[in-house]
Amino acid sequence: MTEQQNIEYKKSWHDNYLKWVCGFANAIGGIIYIGKDDNGNVVHLANYRKLMEDIPNKIRNSMGIICDVQLEDENGKKYISIKVNPYSIPVSLRGRYYYRTGSTTTELTGIELNEFLLKKAGKTWDDVIEEGATLEDIDTESLSKFIEDSNGKGRMPNTEGLNTKEILDKLRLTEKDKLKRAAILLFGKDPNKFYPNIQVKIGRFEKDATDLKFQEIVEGNLVYMIEEVQIQLNHKFLTRSVSFEGMKRIEKEAYPIDALREMLLNALVHRTYMGASVQMRVFDNKLSIWNEGTLPLGLSISDLMQEHNSRPRNPVIAEACFKAGYIDTWGRGISKIINSCKAAGLPKPKITEKDGGILVEIYKEEQVTPQVTPQVTEQVNADNTTTRVTTRVKTRGEIRNDFGMISERFRNHLSPVLLEVIKFIEENPEITAVGIAKKLNKTPRTAENYLKKLKDLKIIEHKGAKLGGYWEIID
Repeated sequence: MTEQQNIEYKKSWHDNYLKWVCGFANAIGGIIYIGKDDNGNVVHLANYRKLMEDIPNKIRNSMGIICDVQLEDENGKKYISIKVNPYSIPVSLRGRYYYRTGSTTTELTGIELNEFLLKKAGKTWDDVIEEGATLEDIDTESLSKFIEDSNGKGRMPNTEGLNTKEILDKLRLTEKDKLKRAAILLFGKDPNKFYPNIQVKIGRFEKDATDLKFQEIVEGNLVYMIEEVQIQLNHKFLTRSVSFEGMKRIEKEAYPIDALREMLLNALVHRTYMGASVQMRVFDNKLSIWNEGTLPLGLSISDLMQEHNSRPRNPVIAEACFKAGYIDTWGRGISKIINSCKAAGLPKPKITEKDGGILVEIYKEEQVTPQVTPQVTEQVNADNTTTRVTTRVKTRGEIRNDFGMISERFRNHLSPVLLEVIKFIEENPEITAVGIAKKLNKTPRTAENYLKKLKDLKIIEHKGAKLGGYWEIID
């Protein structure tokens, strides 16, 4: 059996693996085998008696949980299994929270930690009561517009003859006669009174992102911004190509309206509302929109580009927008953008994770992909002959995308190659400079220099004997 989302193999025990226990406990649970190699073969634990006493104590003392730690035997070779059950309450390791997603254990910080703690409490950010809000803060015109937009969609419950409070109750935007945050964001007279940056910034640029010509800021509730942003784009930022068929004037939109609308709705529904505002940049040859908030744990950019389940960051807002007919709930938003551009004869949109958020770019023309120079090395064979080996060198962007969420706290101040070294250490603390060199296709001396730099920065330290020890990332 190979390693997978809920199984880890480790040749020996290091206290760093307590992070794996914590990550499993906060996710769907899992099993860690101590005394097995990466292929699941038993390598035998000489110190199994001591570990059978130490491991349960360390788990209990550092996290306050109990795991099923068992001594296993295979043909006289001893190994240990640590079965970690999922916990309904958040589990921390010395005040830090870890989460298992895919085959990676990552530390939760900032917004991700806040959302994780809310989720463990059975809440999302938009589902929390806004104690300072009253019905006086609700814009009834926006609420009426919302109901009008829902006509013919067959999704909205009957609201005829109901007052504002009763309609909000029907939309599940209240709790114990108090307004939820979602109600303020959807229909508030002034959402910025309660939360910062409830706005969409639109900028017109020339050559690059430093060459700003003019800008507009649209702020208000979501119902207002959905319509007003599109008006601003059409009137001030986008130009139409004009052609004639005889005496008939024909105007062609710069970008498909369906794609622009879907991009805006995705940004508003999935953004982190305690972060930066939504930002749209209009260039001569492309338009981009960015919203703060990374993808849900376990969902990647490649997943977005194909069929996937809907996992909205703000499910209460998403449900209301579904009832109005603004969005569906099947995870088809990105597919709609791609298909709209394809139907209009435009290039495939580009979607990336950038600056703690999601960036969607659509283009008027094909983008030229930079050439990546292959790296040629010589490999010495057993018979002393040499073979030329050509390896495609990854771009900096590809290296960053490979990390997923590993070593998130080092991203802003380390180069991609050092981040990749940290990734290797996270995955295998016993890795050597030679092993790192092979993975990077570098010389062992170069790999040693990378390790020395990380040690000098006090990011890693070596434990145990010089030969046979292991690396530990310093907390």
